[in-house]
Amino acid sequence: MKAEDKYLKFVRWEEEDHLYVGYCPDLFPWGGVCHAPTEEEAYRQLCTLVHEEVEQLRESGKELPAASTRPMREAVPA
Repeated sequence: MKAEDKYLKFVRWEEEDHLYVGYCPDLFPWGGVCHAPTEEEAYRQLCTLVHEEVEQLRESGKELPAASTRPMREAVPA
């Protein structure tokens, strides 16, 4: 597993902006960090930003923040 895989990433529609907005609360607690006209593009941008942030933290010798955001409901096999 890559280090960035442990962070919850999500995209949602923002009516105010009329765009999809990408979030990763553990790395960017101030809110949405990318906007795009499609959900897929917003997620691609978000994954790139998360990867870059993890790399920058590592290169600067800083510890990665703990992944504390969890999905609202855990998947349970049927």
